[in-house]
Amino acid sequence: MPNSFEVTIEKLVYGGDGLAHHEGDTVFVPYVLPGELVVVSSAERRRKVVRGNLESVATPASDRVAPPCPRFGVCGGCHYQHIPYEQQLRYKSEILRETLSRIGRVSWSGDIAVHQSPPLAYRNRAQWAVRMTGTPARPSIGYFQQGSSALVPTDVCPISSPRIASTLALLSKAFAEGILPTSIRAIEAFADAADRTMLLNVVVEKKHASPAGMADKIKQVVPDVSSLLFHEEEKGPIELVGPGHISYEVNGVYYRVGHLSFFQINRFLLPHLVHEVASEAKGDLALDLFAGVGLFSIPLAAHFKRVIAVEGNVAAARDLETNLKAVPAARARHADVESFLGRWREKPDLVILDPPRAGVPQPALKALRTLGPAAITYLSCDPATLARDLAVLLGDAPEQPKYKINNITLYDIFPQTYHIEALVKLQRLA
Repeated sequence: MPNSFEVTIEKLVYGGDGLAHHEGDTVFVPYVLPGELVVVSSAERRRKVVRGNLESVATPASDRVAPPCPRFGVCGGCHYQHIPYEQQLRYKSEILRETLSRIGRVSWSGDIAVHQSPPLAYRNRAQWAVRMTGTPARPSIGYFQQGSSALVPTDVCPISSPRIASTLALLSKAFAEGILPTSIRAIEAFADAADRTMLLNVVVEKKHASPAGMADKIKQVVPDVSSLLFHEEEKGPIELVGPGHISYEVNGVYYRVGHLSFFQINRFLLPHLVHEVASEAKGDLALDLFAGVGLFSIPLAAHFKRVIAVEGNVAAARDLETNLKAVPAARARHADVESFLGRWREKPDLVILDPPRAGVPQPALKALRTLGPAAITYLSCDPATLARDLAVLLGDAPEQPKYKINNITLYDIFPQTYHIEALVKLQRLA
Protein backbone atom coordinates (compact mmCIF):
# COMPACT_ATOMS: atom_id res chain seq x y z
CA MET A 1 0.00 0.00 0.00
CA PRO A 2 1.41 3.46 -0.87
CA ASN A 3 2.06 5.81 2.02
CA SER A 4 -0.60 8.26 0.75
CA PHE A 5 -3.81 7.23 -0.98
CA GLU A 6 -7.37 8.38 -1.61
CA VAL A 7 -10.47 6.88 0.01
CA THR A 8 -14.16 7.75 0.17
CA ILE A 9 -15.53 7.86 3.69
CA GLU A 10 -18.47 5.52 4.15
CA LYS A 11 -19.63 6.35 7.67
CA LEU A 12 -18.55 7.58 11.09
CA VAL A 13 -17.82 5.05 13.83
CA TYR A 14 -17.51 5.30 17.61
CA GLY A 15 -14.15 6.82 18.50
CA GLY A 16 -14.39 9.82 16.19
CA ASP A 17 -13.04 8.23 13.02
CA GLY A 18 -14.52 7.80 9.58
CA LEU A 19 -14.47 4.33 8.04
CA ALA A 20 -13.38 3.54 4.49
CA HIS A 21 -11.91 0.65 2.49
CA HIS A 22 -8.85 0.54 0.25
CA GLU A 23 -7.41 -2.44 -1.60
CA GLY A 24 -8.94 -4.92 0.83
CA ASP A 25 -7.98 -2.98 3.96
CA THR A 26 -10.31 -1.28 6.43
CA VAL A 27 -9.19 2.32 6.92
CA PHE A 28 -9.95 4.59 9.88
CA VAL A 29 -9.27 8.31 9.56
CA PRO A 30 -10.20 11.25 11.84
CA TYR A 31 -11.80 14.65 11.13
CA VAL A 32 -13.85 13.52 8.12
CA LEU A 33 -17.49 13.28 7.04
CA PRO A 34 -19.38 10.52 5.20
CA GLY A 35 -19.13 10.86 1.43
CA GLU A 36 -15.93 12.86 1.45
CA LEU A 37 -13.03 11.92 -0.82
CA VAL A 38 -9.91 12.38 1.29
CA VAL A 39 -6.16 11.87 0.99
CA VAL A 40 -4.83 9.70 3.81
CA SER A 41 -1.35 8.73 4.92
CA SER A 42 -0.84 5.43 6.69
CA ALA A 43 0.07 6.00 10.35
CA GLU A 44 -0.33 2.46 11.67
CA ARG A 45 -1.20 -0.88 10.13
CA ARG A 46 -2.17 -4.12 11.85
CA ARG A 47 -3.14 -6.97 9.58
CA LYS A 48 -5.95 -5.61 7.40
CA VAL A 49 -6.66 -2.50 9.48
CA VAL A 50 -5.03 0.85 8.71
CA ARG A 51 -5.19 3.88 10.95
CA GLY A 52 -4.51 6.92 8.86
CA ASN A 53 -3.76 10.59 9.15
CA LEU A 54 -5.90 13.04 7.21
CA GLU A 55 -3.64 14.80 4.69
CA SER A 56 -6.29 16.75 2.79
CA VAL A 57 -9.96 16.74 1.83
CA ALA A 58 -10.17 16.40 -1.96
CA THR A 59 -13.96 16.60 -2.10
CA PRO A 60 -15.47 18.07 1.06
CA ALA A 61 -19.01 17.33 2.19
CA SER A 62 -21.47 20.14 1.57
CA ASP A 63 -22.16 20.48 5.30
CA ARG A 64 -18.51 20.67 6.45
CA VAL A 65 -18.01 23.80 8.58
CA ALA A 66 -15.06 25.79 9.86
CA PRO A 67 -14.14 24.69 13.41
CA PRO A 68 -14.53 27.30 16.17
CA CYS A 69 -11.17 26.40 17.74
CA PRO A 70 -7.83 27.24 16.06
CA ARG A 71 -6.24 24.10 17.60
CA PHE A 72 -8.85 21.68 16.21
CA GLY A 73 -7.27 18.81 14.28
CA VAL A 74 -4.05 19.09 16.28
CA CYS A 75 -5.33 19.05 19.86
CA GLY A 76 -6.83 15.68 20.74
CA GLY A 77 -9.69 17.02 22.87
CA CYS A 78 -12.35 17.41 20.17
CA HIS A 79 -13.30 15.25 17.19
CA TYR A 80 -16.41 16.80 15.57
CA GLN A 81 -15.87 20.56 15.31
CA HIS A 82 -15.96 20.26 11.50
CA ILE A 83 -19.53 18.93 11.70
CA PRO A 84 -22.63 21.13 12.23
CA TYR A 85 -23.99 20.49 15.71
CA GLU A 86 -27.37 19.09 14.56
CA GLN A 87 -25.47 16.63 12.38
CA GLN A 88 -23.26 15.60 15.30
CA LEU A 89 -26.40 14.57 17.17
CA ARG A 90 -27.71 12.57 14.23
CA TYR A 91 -24.42 10.70 13.81
CA LYS A 92 -24.24 9.96 17.54
CA SER A 93 -27.78 8.55 17.52
CA GLU A 94 -26.92 6.32 14.58
CA ILE A 95 -23.71 5.12 16.23
CA LEU A 96 -25.53 4.40 19.50
CA ARG A 97 -28.25 2.37 17.76
CA GLU A 98 -25.73 0.45 15.65
CA THR A 99 -23.48 -0.31 18.64
CA LEU A 100 -26.37 -1.66 20.71
CA SER A 101 -27.32 -3.97 17.86
CA ARG A 102 -23.82 -5.09 16.86
CA ILE A 103 -22.31 -5.69 20.31
CA GLY A 104 -25.34 -6.49 22.47
CA ARG A 105 -27.80 -7.68 19.82
CA VAL A 106 -30.18 -5.17 21.35
CA SER A 107 -32.60 -4.22 18.59
CA TRP A 108 -34.26 -0.94 19.45
CA SER A 109 -36.70 0.20 16.75
CA GLY A 110 -38.12 3.05 18.79
CA ASP A 111 -36.97 6.63 18.71
CA ILE A 112 -33.78 7.68 20.47
CA ALA A 113 -34.74 10.96 22.08
CA VAL A 114 -31.96 13.54 21.97
CA HIS A 115 -31.37 16.14 24.67
CA GLN A 116 -28.96 18.60 23.15
CA SER A 117 -26.59 21.00 24.86
CA PRO A 118 -25.25 24.38 23.93
CA PRO A 119 -22.37 23.22 21.71
CA LEU A 120 -19.70 25.45 23.27
CA ALA A 121 -18.69 26.76 26.73
CA TYR A 122 -20.27 23.74 28.44
CA ARG A 123 -17.40 22.06 30.33
CA ASN A 124 -17.08 22.72 34.06
CA ARG A 125 -13.87 20.64 34.27
CA ALA A 126 -10.64 20.53 32.28
CA GLN A 127 -7.29 18.74 32.57
CA TRP A 128 -4.14 20.34 31.19
CA ALA A 129 -0.62 19.03 30.82
CA VAL A 130 2.48 21.17 31.35
CA ARG A 131 5.68 20.45 29.39
CA MET A 132 8.86 22.25 28.42
CA THR A 133 8.59 23.52 24.83
CA GLY A 134 10.29 25.95 22.47
CA THR A 135 13.81 27.37 22.22
CA PRO A 136 14.85 28.32 24.80
CA ALA A 137 12.71 25.74 26.57
CA ARG A 138 10.08 27.05 28.93
CA PRO A 139 6.96 25.49 30.45
CA SER A 140 3.80 25.55 28.34
CA ILE A 141 0.28 24.42 29.20
CA GLY A 142 -2.19 22.71 26.89
CA TYR A 143 -3.66 19.43 25.71
CA PHE A 144 -2.08 16.35 24.16
CA GLN A 145 -2.28 15.58 20.47
CA GLN A 146 -4.69 12.81 19.49
CA GLY A 147 -3.11 9.46 20.42
CA SER A 148 0.15 11.11 21.46
CA SER A 149 2.02 12.46 24.47
CA ALA A 150 3.15 15.50 22.46
CA LEU A 151 1.83 18.73 23.94
CA VAL A 152 -0.28 21.20 21.99
CA PRO A 153 0.32 24.50 23.82
CA THR A 154 -2.81 26.64 23.90
CA ASP A 155 -4.45 29.50 25.71
CA VAL A 156 -7.93 28.91 24.24
CA CYS A 157 -10.59 26.22 24.62
CA PRO A 158 -14.05 27.11 23.26
CA ILE A 159 -15.81 24.11 24.82
CA SER A 160 -14.81 25.17 28.34
CA SER A 161 -16.93 27.39 30.57
CA PRO A 162 -15.90 31.06 30.63
CA ARG A 163 -14.22 30.59 34.03
CA ILE A 164 -12.29 27.49 32.92
CA ALA A 165 -11.32 29.13 29.62
CA SER A 166 -10.10 32.32 31.29
CA THR A 167 -8.12 30.21 33.79
CA LEU A 168 -6.35 28.46 30.93
CA ALA A 169 -5.48 31.81 29.36
CA LEU A 170 -4.15 33.17 32.66
CA LEU A 171 -2.07 30.06 33.36
CA SER A 172 -0.66 30.06 29.82
CA LYS A 173 0.48 33.67 30.22
CA ALA A 174 1.94 32.97 33.67
CA PHE A 175 3.97 30.00 32.45
CA ALA A 176 5.24 32.00 29.46
CA GLU A 177 6.38 34.78 31.79
CA GLY A 178 8.09 32.37 34.20
CA ILE A 179 5.80 33.22 37.10
CA LEU A 180 4.89 29.61 37.90
CA PRO A 181 7.48 26.93 38.80
CA THR A 182 8.75 24.45 36.23
CA SER A 183 8.04 21.55 38.61
CA ILE A 184 4.32 21.67 37.72
CA ARG A 185 3.40 18.82 35.34
CA ALA A 186 -0.40 19.03 35.15
CA ILE A 187 -3.35 21.07 36.39
CA GLU A 188 -7.00 20.05 36.63
CA ALA A 189 -9.66 22.72 37.16
CA PHE A 190 -13.26 22.21 38.27
CA ALA A 191 -15.68 25.15 38.46
CA ASP A 192 -18.89 25.46 40.43
CA ALA A 193 -22.36 25.78 38.89
CA ALA A 194 -22.24 29.58 38.96
CA ASP A 195 -18.86 29.46 37.18
CA ARG A 196 -17.34 31.66 39.86
CA THR A 197 -14.96 29.60 41.96
CA MET A 198 -12.81 26.54 41.36
CA LEU A 199 -10.87 23.63 42.72
CA LEU A 200 -7.43 22.96 41.26
CA ASN A 201 -5.54 19.66 41.37
CA VAL A 202 -1.85 20.33 40.71
CA VAL A 203 0.60 17.56 39.81
CA VAL A 204 4.28 18.26 40.51
CA GLU A 205 7.42 16.37 39.52
CA LYS A 206 8.53 15.90 43.10
CA LYS A 207 7.54 17.14 46.49
CA HIS A 208 7.83 20.87 46.40
CA ALA A 209 9.52 22.53 49.34
CA SER A 210 6.48 24.69 49.97
CA PRO A 211 3.12 23.77 48.40
CA ALA A 212 1.65 26.66 50.36
CA GLY A 213 4.09 29.02 48.63
CA MET A 214 3.21 27.54 45.26
CA ALA A 215 -0.48 27.94 46.10
CA ASP A 216 0.07 31.64 46.77
CA LYS A 217 1.66 32.07 43.33
CA ILE A 218 -1.20 30.23 41.63
CA LYS A 219 -3.80 32.31 43.48
CA GLN A 220 -2.04 35.49 42.37
CA VAL A 221 -2.48 34.30 38.78
CA VAL A 222 -5.98 32.81 39.24
CA PRO A 223 -7.68 34.55 42.20
CA ASP A 224 -10.94 32.56 41.85
CA VAL A 225 -9.39 29.36 43.25
CA SER A 226 -10.89 28.33 46.59
CA SER A 227 -8.97 25.08 47.16
CA LEU A 228 -5.82 23.42 45.81
CA LEU A 229 -4.62 19.84 46.14
CA PHE A 230 -1.00 19.01 45.27
CA HIS A 231 0.11 15.57 44.06
CA GLU A 232 3.44 14.07 43.18
CA GLU A 233 3.54 12.27 39.83
CA GLU A 234 2.36 8.66 40.20
CA LYS A 235 1.83 9.19 43.94
CA GLY A 236 -1.02 10.27 46.14
CA PRO A 237 -1.88 13.73 47.44
CA ILE A 238 0.85 15.52 49.36
CA GLU A 239 -0.80 18.68 50.61
CA LEU A 240 -4.17 20.40 50.65
CA VAL A 241 -4.44 24.18 50.68
CA GLY A 242 -8.04 25.20 51.29
CA PRO A 243 -11.26 23.47 52.37
CA GLY A 244 -10.88 20.51 49.98
CA HIS A 245 -14.23 20.92 48.25
CA ILE A 246 -16.64 23.33 46.60
CA SER A 247 -20.43 23.51 46.63
CA TYR A 248 -22.18 22.72 43.34
CA GLU A 249 -25.86 23.62 42.95
CA VAL A 250 -28.25 21.55 40.81
CA ASN A 251 -32.03 22.23 40.89
CA GLY A 252 -31.79 23.94 44.24
CA VAL A 253 -29.71 21.18 45.87
CA TYR A 254 -26.16 21.99 46.96
CA TYR A 255 -23.64 19.16 46.70
CA ARG A 256 -20.26 19.06 48.33
CA VAL A 257 -17.79 17.95 45.66
CA GLY A 258 -14.19 17.24 46.68
CA HIS A 259 -10.98 17.30 44.71
CA LEU A 260 -11.00 13.59 43.87
CA SER A 261 -14.74 13.01 43.41
CA PHE A 262 -16.38 12.37 40.04
CA PHE A 263 -19.00 14.85 38.89
CA GLN A 264 -20.73 15.33 35.53
CA ILE A 265 -18.94 17.88 33.33
CA ASN A 266 -21.76 19.54 31.34
CA ARG A 267 -22.94 22.51 33.35
CA PHE A 268 -25.97 23.06 31.10
CA LEU A 269 -27.45 19.55 31.04
CA LEU A 270 -27.04 18.59 34.69
CA PRO A 271 -30.41 20.02 35.83
CA HIS A 272 -32.26 18.28 32.98
CA LEU A 273 -30.51 14.96 33.55
CA VAL A 274 -31.25 14.94 37.28
CA HIS A 275 -34.88 15.84 36.64
CA GLU A 276 -35.26 13.05 34.08
CA VAL A 277 -33.79 10.41 36.38
CA ALA A 278 -35.58 11.38 39.60
CA SER A 279 -38.73 13.40 38.97
CA GLU A 280 -41.21 10.70 37.88
CA ALA A 281 -39.83 7.80 39.92
CA LYS A 282 -41.54 6.84 43.18
CA GLY A 283 -41.90 3.92 45.56
CA ASP A 284 -40.69 2.45 48.82
CA LEU A 285 -37.04 1.66 48.05
CA ALA A 286 -34.49 2.90 45.50
CA LEU A 287 -30.88 1.78 45.16
CA ASP A 288 -28.50 4.38 43.70
CA LEU A 289 -25.48 2.36 42.60
CA PHE A 290 -22.21 4.10 41.64
CA ALA A 291 -23.79 7.04 43.46
CA GLY A 292 -20.80 9.40 43.39
CA VAL A 293 -21.49 12.39 45.64
CA GLY A 294 -25.26 11.73 45.59
CA LEU A 295 -26.31 13.62 42.46
CA PHE A 296 -29.39 11.41 42.05
CA SER A 297 -29.72 10.16 45.63
CA ILE A 298 -30.95 13.42 47.12
CA PRO A 299 -33.71 14.15 44.57
CA LEU A 300 -34.76 10.49 44.66
CA ALA A 301 -35.26 10.77 48.41
CA ALA A 302 -38.14 13.18 47.77
CA HIS A 303 -40.06 10.37 46.02
CA PHE A 304 -39.02 7.23 47.91
CA LYS A 305 -39.40 6.19 51.54
CA ARG A 306 -35.80 4.93 51.49
CA VAL A 307 -32.81 5.48 49.23
CA ILE A 308 -29.60 3.46 49.63
CA ALA A 309 -26.67 5.15 47.87
CA VAL A 310 -23.64 2.95 47.18
CA GLU A 311 -20.21 4.30 46.24
CA GLY A 312 -16.85 2.52 46.21
CA ASN A 313 -14.48 5.45 45.73
CA VAL A 314 -13.18 6.66 49.11
CA ALA A 315 -13.21 10.37 48.27
CA ALA A 316 -16.64 10.33 46.64
CA ALA A 317 -18.07 8.20 49.47
CA ARG A 318 -16.89 10.81 51.96
CA ASP A 319 -18.71 13.55 50.03
CA LEU A 320 -21.75 11.30 49.64
CA GLU A 321 -22.03 10.72 53.38
CA THR A 322 -21.77 14.46 54.04
CA ASN A 323 -24.35 15.31 51.39
CA LEU A 324 -26.87 12.79 52.75
CA LYS A 325 -26.63 13.83 56.41
CA ALA A 326 -29.55 16.22 56.06
CA VAL A 327 -31.66 13.74 54.03
CA PRO A 328 -33.48 11.41 56.46
CA ALA A 329 -34.72 9.03 53.76
CA ALA A 330 -31.24 8.41 52.28
CA ARG A 331 -28.34 6.35 53.56
CA ALA A 332 -24.80 6.16 52.20
CA ARG A 333 -22.91 2.89 51.88
CA HIS A 334 -19.17 2.83 51.17
CA ALA A 335 -18.79 -0.42 49.23
CA ASP A 336 -18.15 -1.64 45.72
CA VAL A 337 -21.38 -2.43 43.90
CA GLU A 338 -20.53 -6.08 43.31
CA SER A 339 -20.02 -6.89 47.00
CA PHE A 340 -23.05 -4.80 48.03
CA LEU A 341 -25.39 -6.63 45.65
CA GLY A 342 -23.93 -9.93 46.75
CA ARG A 343 -25.28 -9.26 50.27
CA TRP A 344 -28.46 -7.29 49.53
CA ARG A 345 -31.73 -9.26 49.54
CA GLU A 346 -34.55 -6.68 49.66
CA LYS A 347 -36.21 -6.08 46.29
CA PRO A 348 -36.13 -2.39 45.29
CA ASP A 349 -38.68 -0.52 43.23
CA LEU A 350 -35.91 1.24 41.29
CA VAL A 351 -32.20 0.78 40.71
CA ILE A 352 -30.05 3.58 39.28
CA LEU A 353 -26.87 2.50 37.51
CA ASP A 354 -24.29 5.18 36.68
CA PRO A 355 -21.08 3.16 36.25
CA PRO A 356 -17.69 4.32 34.93
CA ARG A 357 -16.70 3.69 31.32
CA ALA A 358 -15.94 0.03 32.02
CA GLY A 359 -19.61 -0.60 32.77
CA VAL A 360 -21.16 -2.76 35.49
CA PRO A 361 -19.15 -5.80 36.65
CA GLN A 362 -20.75 -8.96 35.29
CA PRO A 363 -21.28 -10.57 38.75
CA ALA A 364 -23.14 -7.42 39.82
CA LEU A 365 -25.38 -7.60 36.74
CA LYS A 366 -26.24 -11.22 37.46
CA ALA A 367 -27.00 -10.40 41.09
CA LEU A 368 -29.21 -7.54 39.91
CA ARG A 369 -31.15 -9.89 37.62
CA THR A 370 -31.72 -12.25 40.52
CA LEU A 371 -32.83 -9.36 42.74
CA GLY A 372 -35.40 -8.33 40.14
CA PRO A 373 -36.10 -4.64 40.78
CA ALA A 374 -39.29 -3.27 39.27
CA ALA A 375 -37.35 -0.74 37.18
CA ILE A 376 -33.74 -0.03 36.23
CA THR A 377 -32.39 3.28 34.96
CA TYR A 378 -28.96 2.95 33.38
CA LEU A 379 -26.86 6.04 32.61
CA SER A 380 -23.92 5.08 30.39
CA CYS A 381 -20.92 7.00 29.04
CA ASP A 382 -19.82 4.18 26.71
CA PRO A 383 -22.16 2.56 24.15
CA ALA A 384 -20.06 -0.61 23.87
CA THR A 385 -20.22 -1.49 27.57
CA LEU A 386 -23.86 -0.35 27.64
CA ALA A 387 -24.65 -2.83 24.86
CA ARG A 388 -22.82 -5.61 26.69
CA ASP A 389 -24.63 -4.90 29.97
CA LEU A 390 -28.07 -4.53 28.36
CA ALA A 391 -27.58 -7.92 26.74
CA VAL A 392 -27.36 -9.41 30.25
CA LEU A 393 -30.26 -7.41 31.68
CA LEU A 394 -32.54 -8.19 28.72
CA GLY A 395 -31.37 -11.76 28.24
CA ASP A 396 -33.80 -14.65 28.51
CA ALA A 397 -32.23 -16.21 31.60
CA PRO A 398 -34.30 -19.09 33.02
CA GLU A 399 -36.21 -18.41 36.24
CA GLN A 400 -35.17 -14.76 36.30
CA PRO A 401 -37.32 -11.65 35.78
CA LYS A 402 -37.55 -10.39 32.21
CA TYR A 403 -37.07 -6.76 31.28
CA LYS A 404 -37.95 -4.51 28.38
CA ILE A 405 -36.61 -1.12 27.31
CA ASN A 406 -39.10 1.68 27.86
CA ASN A 407 -37.06 4.45 26.27
CA ILE A 408 -33.58 5.59 25.32
CA THR A 409 -32.39 9.19 25.55
CA LEU A 410 -29.09 10.50 24.26
CA TYR A 411 -27.88 13.28 26.52
CA ASP A 412 -25.19 15.16 24.63
CA ILE A 413 -22.94 15.73 27.62
CA PHE A 414 -19.87 16.05 25.35
CA PRO A 415 -20.58 18.23 22.26
CA GLN A 416 -17.80 18.44 19.64
CA THR A 417 -16.48 15.03 20.73
CA TYR A 418 -17.35 11.43 19.83
CA HIS A 419 -18.39 10.62 23.41
CA ILE A 420 -21.98 9.42 23.90
CA GLU A 421 -24.00 9.56 27.12
CA ALA A 422 -27.17 7.44 27.00
CA LEU A 423 -29.98 7.08 29.53
CA VAL A 424 -31.89 3.81 29.23
CA LYS A 425 -34.99 3.04 31.28
CA LEU A 426 -35.89 -0.63 31.76
CA GLN A 427 -39.08 -2.08 33.18
CA ARG A 428 -39.58 -5.55 34.60
CA LEU A 429 -42.19 -7.63 32.80
CA ALA A 430 -44.75 -9.46 34.88
